Amino acid sequence: MPLHAARARKLVKRGEATPYFNNGIFCIRLNKEPSDRETQEIAVGVDPGSQKEGFTVKSEKHTYLNVQADAHNKVGKKVSKRRELRKSRRSRKCPNRQNRMNRLANKEHIPAGIRARWDWKLRILDWLSKMYPLTDVCVEDIKAKTLRNAKRWNQSFSPLEVGKAWFYGKVCERWNLHTLAGHKTKALREGLGLKKSSRKLSETFNAHCVDSWCLAYHTVGGDGRVDNTRLFCISPLPIQRRNLHREIAKKGGKRPRYGGTRCLGLTKGTLVRSIRWGLCWISGHQNGKINLTQMETGKQRSTQKCDSFHLLKRLNFRYKPASKEHKITQSVV
Repeated sequence: MPLHAARARKLVKRGEATPYFNNGIFCIRLNKEPSDRETQEIAVGVDPGSQKEGFTVKSEKHTYLNVQADAHNKVGKKVSKRRELRKSRRSRKCPNRQNRMNRLANKEHIPAGIRARWDWKLRILDWLSKMYPLTDVCVEDIKAKTLRNAKRWNQSFSPLEVGKAWFYGKVCERWNLHTLAGHKTKALREGLGLKKSSRKLSETFNAHCVDSWCLAYHTVGGDGRVDNTRLFCISPLPIQRRNLHREIAKKGGKRPRYGGTRCLGLTKGTLVRSIRWGLCWISGHQNGKINLTQMETGKQRSTQKCDSFHLLKRLNFRYKPASKEHKITQSVV
């Protein structure tokens, strides 16, 4: 179970625990047998969105973490562009494979863009489950806009309904799934005297996490007053996958290779500590040097030599460290 940061520091000082960071969250690993293994019921409220999403980890007595995540909504366009480039390459004299029959015909499958959007939520839940003993997941049940006399068609072919059904099935395999309709979430929020901000893209608790908090409260109960409004913002790493050629040819009609997940033997998305720029992640390479992107600002800095930074850990996503007034001090065992 989570504990107070002061108690975690005492355990580390006495050598009874080992400290480490899990994607920006301070955690400790006990070096001895715990005095008790009883846990409380901890629920996660999930508020899906088209651009921003909210996640709240809450028990009956305390709100542990509020996460606002950017939606994974750019894969569909990349897949369409990949298909377009692949077709154009087949008409040019360049290395390419021959077109083959559709191996997914007559099989159940989810389009890449839909799968990436809902799998991103599942990855976040898996990350949270490694720090908290999760028991329940409550999701706001969003629905596709159905046409008159065409409800069955929309439920079978709507991208939203297909992805949602896949996500619900994966959640049921590991946790207890609860759903709550949007209008019921609104009624619950208004009954508790909470207000939702109209600025959906703002990094505030009232933008999305207020709904996810209500969903978690609906599952485990507790005090109706919000005891923790601190926010932890994350977003998918913008890694450009390998392209056989660039879209626009350079001088002489040459199309150099582009993209990839490796940079001079290092993996993109690895967290490093630069001597000059602080915490950064590896985003590319150029002229035998590594390109770094700052974690806090998201700005790409000039190329650096490998001896000017220290490798820390490979990241699963980009996180933004909390400001001083909203510093995350939650410790997790």
